[in-house]
Amino acid sequence: MTTSLADWVAVALLGGLVGASEIVSRYKDAPETALKTLPAIFYVAINAMASILALDFVHAYNLFAQARATQILVAGAGAMGLFRTSVFVVRAGDRDIGVGPSGFLQIFLAAADRAVDRIRGAQRSHAVADLMRGIDYAKAYVVLPPYCLALLQNVSPEDQQQLGRALQSLDRREVDGDVKSQLLGLELLNVVGIDVLRTAVESLGDQIRPAPGR
Repeated sequence: MTTSLADWVAVALLGGLVGASEIVSRYKDAPETALKTLPAIFYVAINAMASILALDFVHAYNLFAQARATQILVAGAGAMGLFRTSVFVVRAGDRDIGVGPSGFLQIFLAAADRAVDRIRGAQRSHAVADLMRGIDYAKAYVVLPPYCLALLQNVSPEDQQQLGRALQSLDRREVDGDVKSQLLGLELLNVVGIDVLRTAVESLGDQIRPAPGR
């Protein structure tokens, strides 16, 4: 069976989609921004290349020769499974480390994760600093979180509970009010994203700002 360019493209897209989904799952506040960073693109490309190599293997051994779609699915899914398996697991300190293809992939995932995290950290810092400047923490703590959550319809109970615990911990911290306001913004940003947070701050307006003359 002759392999068309469409087959190679399809299997690469399938593998790349899996890599992209891993990045998206780590940066829920702005997945599209995370995917545009070079480290994330590199990680997605590794996954796509693994699927291409798997398809080459399928062709070399003439597997599923009469079913082109099956070849593509097996190559894409097979590469996903192979690169995420461990021959055995060893304990190093307080971590379990997989020895095998998964260990190789985890090295690149960890490197991409750290690089994307640094890039997103700088972007988040600037965005929240601008957005939460001049916000009264005590007022915002009461009304901003429920307002942000009310704007969304599909925040899971687990995410809401996790946010509640984080905000309670923040409220107990003895830090400057301006710093607390920015930390409040960062916690909300993790759940609702920058666009919803900006809309909420703008909508609440003076309700979360110091009274005139203060």
